[in-house]
Amino acid sequence: MQETPEFPVLLRLIDERSTAFRAAVASAPSLDVQVPTCPDWTLFDLVEHLGGGDRFWAAIVSAGPADAPLAEATAARAALEVPRGREALLAWLAASTQLLLSALREAGPESGCWTWWPASQSPQNSGGVARHRVQETAVHTYDAQVTVGAPQPLPDEVALDGVDEFLSTCCATPSAWPHEPTAFDFHATEGHSWRLTVDGDGARSTRLPTPATAADEGPEAAGASVRGTASELVLFMYDRIPADSLKIDGDAGLLDLLRAWEPEE
Repeated sequence: MQETPEFPVLLRLIDERSTAFRAAVASAPSLDVQVPTCPDWTLFDLVEHLGGGDRFWAAIVSAGPADAPLAEATAARAALEVPRGREALLAWLAASTQLLLSALREAGPESGCWTWWPASQSPQNSGGVARHRVQETAVHTYDAQVTVGAPQPLPDEVALDGVDEFLSTCCATPSAWPHEPTAFDFHATEGHSWRLTVDGDGARSTRLPTPATAADEGPEAAGASVRGTASELVLFMYDRIPADSLKIDGDAGLLDLLRAWEPEE
């Protein structure tokens, strides 16, 4: 069964995806071009968002355990001064990523800190932050690549953990599912599968030991199953590609309910 990447691997992946992100930005004809997958943003906005996020989480990790985000980190993100020139902007982004990586290394994976996912299955520590920042950086790298007309699949090492990370961080909750209990299965063609169970006790993510087949039936069958490469699954979860990019078995309408669900905090 797939294991969560070790902390040093997560740091390496953040660095690699940030490097790929900067390469896409460097090749763009203009920083003012619209990002198709984030239509309200220009490429400059996307860089500001990713770099600002790196700096914000660096401050959060460095602050240690807390019940709320560090006020100084929140204020600093709101008052970011980001250079407009391309070379200076890329240097600022590289420095932002290094601030995050340095904070994570100094803290170590088990150091507690505030996160926005206290009720999920993901830990509130620097290891959880590192794991999520891999996915944030990877998905925004895809956004930048789409913008310059050169989209690439997420690397397998990133995407395979990305499905699990999304389900356990963004979906898992103790808030009651307001519809009939059901389950969603996600099958990666690379051979890994996950289940999200939703009912009156909330949403829980589990890794399935063996991939199920489309013909699975009975009380343990999922209400809807989604199949594709791990990269496609992650990009679908983050609304970067449409549902018709994947194979869906069962009741596809359940996926609409899942997307529309806003659990109580």
